[in-house]
Amino acid sequence: MALIRKYRSRVVSVEQPLEEIYVVVFESLEKKYKFKPGQFLHLALDPHDPTKAWPDSRCFSIQSPPEESFIKITFSKKGKYTERMSRELLQGKEVTLKLPFGDLFQKPHEKENCVFIAGGTGITPFLSLFNDSSFVDYKTVNLYFGVRNSSSHIYQDEFDKALAINPSLKVQVVNQSTDGIMDIKQIIKKNSKNTTYFISGPPEMIKVFKKGLIENSIENIRTDDWE
Repeated sequence: MALIRKYRSRVVSVEQPLEEIYVVVFESLEKKYKFKPGQFLHLALDPHDPTKAWPDSRCFSIQSPPEESFIKITFSKKGKYTERMSRELLQGKEVTLKLPFGDLFQKPHEKENCVFIAGGTGITPFLSLFNDSSFVDYKTVNLYFGVRNSSSHIYQDEFDKALAINPSLKVQVVNQSTDGIMDIKQIIKKNSKNTTYFISGPPEMIKVFKKGLIENSIENIRTDDWE
């Protein structure tokens, strides 16, 4: 089990590529961040007093690979806490991050012909793996990435980096406004049942897709459903 640590951190940058989407980069003010691809963190906006209980916080997938010295997250403003984050996470703001949590890619799994399915910001834990040097160990990777429209796809630079690490990565972007929603039945038809399927996205999407995989006798399913 990973050792959970608290990191006093500072906001390095904040970008808002879409109206409700924010990309935040943090740097540690103490020790170096330690985590593995696909893990997630707890973010606390209020100062953390070690003598008191951990303050109110929220979980976010780590988007950056462990080899980087910083941590990147992407969040959608859709609740009281994330609305507060959108106001308070300014350059120079100090916060406390607690990590790592999760084992999305740490459990033994088949690394040949893996299928990754992501919806919206659910792509972020996959990018943590795709942009890590260990991604080269995967053979023939199929990614299905669902977005609302063409402007919602803000990850091309990270896809390009992933392709440089592992040219076997095949990306299919499903634009909901022109292609409709992703169809798990069609994804299954195009891929082997004897491989590992990773799913990350909105809770309802994960639930429906996982059900579809199980109904087709697919057993090796990994989900990023810590929410």
